Amino acid sequence: MNAFNFPMSPERASNFAGEYDAIFYTLTILTIVFTVLVAGLVIFFAVRYREGTKVDRSRPIYEHLPLELTWTIIPLLLGLVVFFFGTRLFIDMRTPPKDAMDIYVIGKQWMWHAQHAPSGVRENNTLHVPVGKPVRLTMISQDVIHAFYIPEFRVQYHVVPGRYTTQWFTATKPGVYHLFCGMYCGTQHSEMGGYVYAMEPKDYAEWIASGGNDVKPMTMEQRGAAAFNQLGCNNCHSDKDTDRAPSLIGLMGKQRKFTDGSGLVADEDYIRKSIIDPYDHITAGYQNTMSAYNTLNEEQILELVAYIKTLGTTAEPKVPATTDDIHKGLETTGANYKAPPRSSANAIGYTGPKKAGPNSRNLAVGAISMEEKEANRQ
Repeated sequence: MNAFNFPMSPERASNFAGEYDAIFYTLTILTIVFTVLVAGLVIFFAVRYREGTKVDRSRPIYEHLPLELTWTIIPLLLGLVVFFFGTRLFIDMRTPPKDAMDIYVIGKQWMWHAQHAPSGVRENNTLHVPVGKPVRLTMISQDVIHAFYIPEFRVQYHVVPGRYTTQWFTATKPGVYHLFCGMYCGTQHSEMGGYVYAMEPKDYAEWIASGGNDVKPMTMEQRGAAAFNQLGCNNCHSDKDTDRAPSLIGLMGKQRKFTDGSGLVADEDYIRKSIIDPYDHITAGYQNTMSAYNTLNEEQILELVAYIKTLGTTAEPKVPATTDDIHKGLETTGANYKAPPRSSANAIGYTGPKKAGPNSRNLAVGAISMEEKEANRQ
């Protein structure tokens, strides 16, 4: 901060800010030094050897090995040093710790929507995070390319349609910080902003326990389970593979084989793609009879993905009941709220017969067509 009380850079409020600024100022200083040196020498020789000056020009120099090695090796070493620290920071910023708590972010013209896991608390154009706890953001755009930018945290990453991107940080100072979109996204781009509230862990736990901005929050998994049943997914996807659809139990992280002979490990992007475009990868042994659910918005897809990820490991997740439980979770993994496991068909909300087919539970959902209830080929 200079004599006019003008900040030279935003406040440092995250684990990355110090190292980020060190690299930035190092590059700035090196740029100034070499610019002054090179420009100064150019001006000096232009003036000294200008036409009409009485300067000895009888011994023109065509090569000078020591000088050439000096101006080659020194910049090379400086560049390697900056590259090393920059690469290390880049890898750190792209590799969230295993105990990071999850928040899912959707960017759309012209607002940010966030949903906290496992509580399901939602907020728009604000982001509440605990101080001292790693936070992993899983982000996607509903329309055009955006960029999630928190200057005080020194984090900015593209939020693109069609796939998930992630970034993480640890807030180090309680306070209120700016949230921007760092990518031009339309006529109201400048209005796409908000605030990040970095809170003490206990205050954050109380905020979550009170429901945040929701009166009666449901977890993402609970919303996903409701959508799973309402869309009729459980008519074909039961606790076991059937002749209509494969089971989704334990899908996350499982190797999938496809009809074209290829395969991949099921992750969030694969599950999302299988919901909106099931014909892209058809599981070996099945036909492409599932309808594409490409009219779902990104929030609904995130909730379905969150629910499918829990299948085979947890029951319907519950909202943490007490502030103490939430605070304890923040001190451990940040996502330790798991209901007792449930077995067989109930693990995915299946209430019909063991064989694939319709059941009376979904007859009340009149808006769901029979075409939409066809087999899921994930």
